[in-house]
Amino acid sequence: MNGGQMMVVLIVAIVMIASIIKSRHGSHRRQRHGAPGSETIQETGETNRLRDEVKQLKERLAVLERITIEKENSLEREIEQLRDR
Repeated sequence: MNGGQMMVVLIVAIVMIASIIKSRHGSHRRQRHGAPGSETIQETGETNRLRDEVKQLKERLAVLERITIEKENSLEREIEQLRDR
C-alpha cells in the first residue's frame, strides 16, 4: 500500500470507530431518558432530593429577602430620626 491508500484506510477506520462510540452513547442516553414511567428508583430518589434542595433554597432566599427589607426599613427610620433632630 502506498501512502494515499494507507491514509484512506486510516480515515475509514477512524470514522467507523467514531460512529460506534456515537451509537453506544446515544443508546445509553435513550435508556436514561426513555419513555415516561421508565425511571429507575435511583433517578426518582435523585429527583426527590433535588426538589427538597430547591425548596430549602427558596426558603432561605425568602429569609434573606425579608432581612434585606427589614434592614432597609430600619436604616430609613434611623436616617429620618437624624433629620428630625
